[in-house]
Amino acid sequence: MQITVAHIGGKIPEPWAGLTEEYVRRLGAYAIAGSQGFRSEAVLVDWMARQKSGPVLVLMDSRGRGMSSEGLADFVEQHRERGTRHLVFAIGPADGWSAGMQERAGSVLSLGEMTLAHALARLVLAEQLYRAHTILAGHPYHTGH
Repeated sequence: MQITVAHIGGKIPEPWAGLTEEYVRRLGAYAIAGSQGFRSEAVLVDWMARQKSGPVLVLMDSRGRGMSSEGLADFVEQHRERGTRHLVFAIGPADGWSAGMQERAGSVLSLGEMTLAHALARLVLAEQLYRAHTILAGHPYHTGH
């Protein structure tokens, strides 16, 4: 499976970018992993259309469905079992996702009810995706606390 951590907006400043890339790199032990920034929703849609793997879009939004780390692991596993080849987890623009993007998405998930800065949300998302994969692999990184 391929996992892309995507975001709409400008360049992410340090140290957030480096920390996020560290978790994306770690995720690479379990999946083809990468991160990608986009100027707008339209550019993200165009990029997805060019992907040969037919990615499934997962929008991250504070109004989305919340879940535990184990729940995210189950979400990823369900997509594996369905044969999903590419999941794109996308953090949206500052003013939120458009209705069109929400309709296009396979799922809308939340990192929690608190509002997070985009750079911090990317880091949390990358870490949680890594954690989900370690849960699935039975790796001791996740202790359940």
